[in-house]
Amino acid sequence: MTQPLHIGIVGCSAEGAALCYRTICAEGALRLGAHRHPPVSMHTPSLHDYVACLERGDMDGVAALMLDSARRLRAAGADFLICPDNTIHQAFDRVERASPLPWLHIARVVAQNAAARGFRKLGLTGTAWLVASDVYPVALASEGLACVRPTDAEREVMGRIIMDELVAGQVLPQSLSTFQSVVAGFRAQGCDAVILGCTEIPLILNDGNAGLPTLDSTRLLALAALDRALG
Repeated sequence: MTQPLHIGIVGCSAEGAALCYRTICAEGALRLGAHRHPPVSMHTPSLHDYVACLERGDMDGVAALMLDSARRLRAAGADFLICPDNTIHQAFDRVERASPLPWLHIARVVAQNAAARGFRKLGLTGTAWLVASDVYPVALASEGLACVRPTDAEREVMGRIIMDELVAGQVLPQSLSTFQSVVAGFRAQGCDAVILGCTEIPLILNDGNAGLPTLDSTRLLALAALDRALG
């Protein structure tokens, strides 16, 4: 058997990075046999550093943090990189052209999966920073898919729940109801699926409770990384 490639995870928030890592390891065992998975390394600076950059709109600063992780992971032996955080993909163009290693792009992975499943119009959930950005509209448009953003009020409340609760691993019943209401609005606008565009949203929303089919960006990225690592 060919030796699997070494996956490098550029972490941002703990819950999202942990879910991505666990998915790689669990799915690896299903594909390769008990307890087997490709080698994985992760580097995660303080989340505070990323949030400080995002709050002042400093995408160069975000890119610098991502590239520092990239260089450390290359030194650790990684063959390619993934970042299980949608929001900081706003800096991806800056990162990609200066990176010492190739990357998978989380939104492109999601868009390709959505197209393969036959979806046409996607509702987008995530932080206020992410849903205001072009990360998903551009990726979806490249596959001929439409993107519906939440309202300004929905962006604000989702952002609060993500940053104050989900990032810390807290899941509250009233917050689930809020997300379900957002998805109901997408359904009323003709969406046929919803993107879980923050790596912590799978903690609270899934196919069983969302009201629409979900595209779990965290797990889809992990599976795409596993596909690449295994050739």
